[in-house]
Amino acid sequence: MKPINIAEKLGRFSTHWDPHVVCDYNDNDVMVVKFKGEFPFHKHDDTDDFFYVLEGEMIMDLEGQHSQVVKAGELFVVPKGVVHRPRADQEVKVLLIEPKGEPNSGDADRPAALKPRI
Repeated sequence: MKPINIAEKLGRFSTHWDPHVVCDYNDNDVMVVKFKGEFPFHKHDDTDDFFYVLEGEMIMDLEGQHSQVVKAGELFVVPKGVVHRPRADQEVKVLLIEPKGEPNSGDADRPAALKPRI
């Protein structure tokens, strides 16, 4: 048990769409990620998708609905089964929480990220 410096963890990598585990919370991975551009549309059948924007601005595209802008200090939860696509025009830094072993790519054709622990 010790404090985790999120800014320090984010400073350890520069890649996009590559979540890094910073700690465990029950049976979940707490991760930080940077993204720029767009991720493929996908869904998670068995879990909600949690996004907390630390820095920057993310756009969440939702199938059949209006896109939602999520700014620093805001969080967004995509319910399980909802087709969605996060994207960002400029680099955004995000905290994610998801069950251990859940592929970040959901049902998309994109290979899941490895999720290294830092």
